[in-house]
Amino acid sequence: MGDSKKTLETELLLGAYAHGYFPMPEPKTDEIRWYFPDPRAVIPLKTFHTSSSLLKKIKKGVFKFTLDQDFVGVMRGCAARKETWINDEFIRAYSELFRLGFAHSVEIWQESKLVGGVYGVSIGAAFFAESKFHKETDASKVALYYLVQELNQRGFSLLEVQFLTPHLKSLGAQEIPSEKYLVHLKKAIAQKQKW
Repeated sequence: MGDSKKTLETELLLGAYAHGYFPMPEPKTDEIRWYFPDPRAVIPLKTFHTSSSLLKKIKKGVFKFTLDQDFVGVMRGCAARKETWINDEFIRAYSELFRLGFAHSVEIWQESKLVGGVYGVSIGAAFFAESKFHKETDASKVALYYLVQELNQRGFSLLEVQFLTPHLKSLGAQEIPSEKYLVHLKKAIAQKQKW
């Protein structure tokens, strides 16, 4: 585990994201590996798909959302599953990114209980969504909905979601070749948007 502390230092993490890489530990050894998927999954910010049933639920006020109010709670929510790559070292490293303003979270609440959320890394006008969770039906979809709303309002141009899953595809995510992704990434990072 000593090596991962060096690997997950802030400067190296930010440099890796800026070049299209992200870390995950090897499940059996906890050794940090750097991933560069090709193709890469992104959610086009202008075409995020929200079903009419989800919009109804949002309008009814079933859930409340906040920004950056419980970053560690969201990370722990994402880690609370049978198999997870989010260990204590990742929570330490990303909490430091959060402290420095390079990581953010959307929290979804039902009454006073944290029931869903999403967190990720932010550089320039690029947001790299790391993970999401839900304890109530649709809570993670609602978190993504509010994340997209915030990114659009703040002038972001790239939302990266790593790998395409059927769930993300239903929300409008698509795969693009790594070459094209790097062009988008370079432009987004050069912009001076702030969360």
